[in-house]
Amino acid sequence: MAVRILVVVLAVITICTAVKYKQGEKVILYVNKVGPYFNPHETYHYYQLPVCRPKKIEHKSLTLGEVLDGDRMAVSLYEINFKQDADKKELCKVTFKENDLQLLRDAIEDLYYFEFVIDEIPVRGFIGHLEEGGFLPHNHKIFLWAHLSFHIEYNGDQIIFANVSTKEQSPVSLDSVSAPFEVSFTYSVKWTQTSTPFEERGKRVRDTSFFPKYLEIHWLSIINSLVLVFLLIGFVVIILTRVLKSDFARYNVDDDEAEALDSDENGWKIIHTDVFRFPPQKNLFCAILGVGSQFLALATGIMVMAVLGMFNVHRHGAINSAGIVLYAFTSCIAGYVATNTYRKLGGENWVWNINLTSCLFAMPFFLIWAVINSVAWGYGTTQALPWTTVVLLMCLWLFVGYPLTVIGGIFGKNWAHGFDAPCRTKNIAREIPSVPWYRSAFAHCVVGGFLPFSAISVEMYYIFATLWGREQYALYGILFIVYGILIGVTACISVALTYFQLSAEDYRWWWRSIFSAGSTGLFVFLYALFYYFKRSNMSGALQTIEFFGYTFLTCYVFFLMLGTVSFFASLHFVRYIYVNLKMD
Repeated sequence: MAVRILVVVLAVITICTAVKYKQGEKVILYVNKVGPYFNPHETYHYYQLPVCRPKKIEHKSLTLGEVLDGDRMAVSLYEINFKQDADKKELCKVTFKENDLQLLRDAIEDLYYFEFVIDEIPVRGFIGHLEEGGFLPHNHKIFLWAHLSFHIEYNGDQIIFANVSTKEQSPVSLDSVSAPFEVSFTYSVKWTQTSTPFEERGKRVRDTSFFPKYLEIHWLSIINSLVLVFLLIGFVVIILTRVLKSDFARYNVDDDEAEALDSDENGWKIIHTDVFRFPPQKNLFCAILGVGSQFLALATGIMVMAVLGMFNVHRHGAINSAGIVLYAFTSCIAGYVATNTYRKLGGENWVWNINLTSCLFAMPFFLIWAVINSVAWGYGTTQALPWTTVVLLMCLWLFVGYPLTVIGGIFGKNWAHGFDAPCRTKNIAREIPSVPWYRSAFAHCVVGGFLPFSAISVEMYYIFATLWGREQYALYGILFIVYGILIGVTACISVALTYFQLSAEDYRWWWRSIFSAGSTGLFVFLYALFYYFKRSNMSGALQTIEFFGYTFLTCYVFFLMLGTVSFFASLHFVRYIYVNLKMD
């Protein structure tokens, strides 16, 4: 039943309704937001500028995804009628005060752009024009676009595409003017018939965009990564297979022959009475595995939906809504995996384990979001969520996410069996010998984090350019392949590092398996620093806090996901080698 509800909700999220118009019927143009071009997450309501506005502002009802995306659509004064052209029609006259003029000058110097929405199609343009040039004297001129020309394409009774131009009439100079200063705002509308069907208008919107075109398929880089990754996986599998075959041949011998063999070189048999000694902090350990499993399911679900084309390019915030809904419904996975593993490891306080699991990501997310949202409120941006949305999200977690975590935890507790270790664990732990630096935990974390990061390094720029830039990412099939490669590389590297650790007679592989691959999140954060300072033009306190706050949460998710993959891969490997080992 829950699955059916989830499917219905996600279908509602992604459906784009085909609106049909009659000749002369009014087409509503919604004004949405404005903001600096190079700070994509610093957006303000359009009516915060001194522009033409109705006496009573009427807002459009928005979806959860649109609100999370910073949309705040409101009805405009533009009168657009279906298939009826308009030429230099006056919108209104505005008399600017001195502070209004200064606000417009600052916005134009910061390259502010506006976003309108016509029939779910975003149309964007700059609010003004800045001219700089010359050396002596230096020219610095500021102009305001007071005339907008809308170009709308239609097929039959449906709108296919919409665009806006600002250059069909000379702009108004804001230099050397003083208050009061009156400006007349005008607009034109031109309708053009097209043969493009409504089903293909999403492609039409993508191909003609105010922002840079969506990223092309970078086949050479992808093929290069695939070759390197498969060589790496093949190398690990072949080497470990040959080494393990040699180890089994050495260890699975008679006692008389075993005395003649020097087993110091491969010492993982010696620690068979300690290798399944349960780790400290079992509660936190199992909570990490539970939340990591949840995000693995969440990421897989989002990518499958994207590959299936469930996210329309002109449907704002669909992927945000899908992520919120999937996070709530996959909470049962977190509860089940965490409590089931906790009981297998001999844990008794499973109720506390469920509570810790439910808060392991939710609490850091809430704290960071609270700081970011407070700063956004201070700046008056549309990125600050209204209180109704905050209450809705809290109710979604309290009445869906948390109860599903509890239900999953109860099933995990009831279905948990014994750990069934292949080897008996002694009461007294074995002393761990010292190891050289290249076998230390730090070296393992460096190798275990860098290699998975290298598998996704090609895609990192494109993902960051989409999330924190203006590019449009539509290569979900390629991203899904890279995601699979990331999981495979993480599993292979964790198995190799666990083998090297056990060969050094160090049985403390439980936590290290999590941190070795989880350190990929640290490399992602280092790349984020590089991207922010060297590859982007973002600036300002608000954009900086948002970037590093949400990037930290993303790196934390990488730690949870890849740490979970690494542990379960290592666990299966350790079970395999000790099951096939002949014991005394």
